[in-house]
Amino acid sequence: MAKFQINRRKFLTAAGLGASGIMLSGCDAFDDQLGMGDGLRNFLEGANGLTYRAQRLLAGRDTLAPEFTEADIRQPMRPNGITAPDDDTYKGLLTNNFADWRLEVSGLVEKPLSLTREQLTAMPSRTQITRHDCVEGWSCIAKWTGTPLSLVLDQAVVKPQARYVMFHCLDTIDRNLSGDIKYYGSIDLIDARHPQTILAYGLNGKPLPVENGAPLRVRVERQLGYKMPKYIQRIELVDSFTNFGGGRGGYWEDNGYDWYGGI
Repeated sequence: MAKFQINRRKFLTAAGLGASGIMLSGCDAFDDQLGMGDGLRNFLEGANGLTYRAQRLLAGRDTLAPEFTEADIRQPMRPNGITAPDDDTYKGLLTNNFADWRLEVSGLVEKPLSLTREQLTAMPSRTQITRHDCVEGWSCIAKWTGTPLSLVLDQAVVKPQARYVMFHCLDTIDRNLSGDIKYYGSIDLIDARHPQTILAYGLNGKPLPVENGAPLRVRVERQLGYKMPKYIQRIELVDSFTNFGGGRGGYWEDNGYDWYGGI
């Protein structure tokens, strides 16, 4: 099932689904399949950057995504992507109800952290009812509870040269000759410090289920669903993401999606 989902997403990318334009969301796929050169790829990536800057200018740094009421929650949160990680480390943590799980915060920080779930839940929390918009065309309203990412970053003391937050996850999203590829993604510090960006451990008033990303997932409410990694194990502060994966900032970005999935 996971492989089918991956292939379907790659097909959708190549077909041009995406919030910021047909060619932008599928530039890598078109480049590989039609033999387009680096010049066109660079042009499309430049257009993606222009879209990012325009959305930042129009929306502002702290503009909130729409929030809803309990009455708007009409169905359970729809799972997407990997819903049961096929990973021995994850399975071991799940067996022990994540008692041994830790959120590691590393990279360009003054004070690296290793936080238990209890430490995260003891921090000030935020609850928000928001709409999840998937790049595949569906949406779902749900109530999320979690720790604002900004509080974790403040506790770690981010160094001035840091520009991005990289999320390293426990779910195996693909496999190749080199081994398992774990899901990874990134956002900039503007989105990381946004009031609605939380490390969610609760869904609709209950603990976050496995199919939705337990024990922890990120919610970045002004972006599309693929920008909200699940099964988070480590957060890394970096000044560039060029050395991660294919160098485009995330697994799906390395497969043709826009880095900035704003809505």
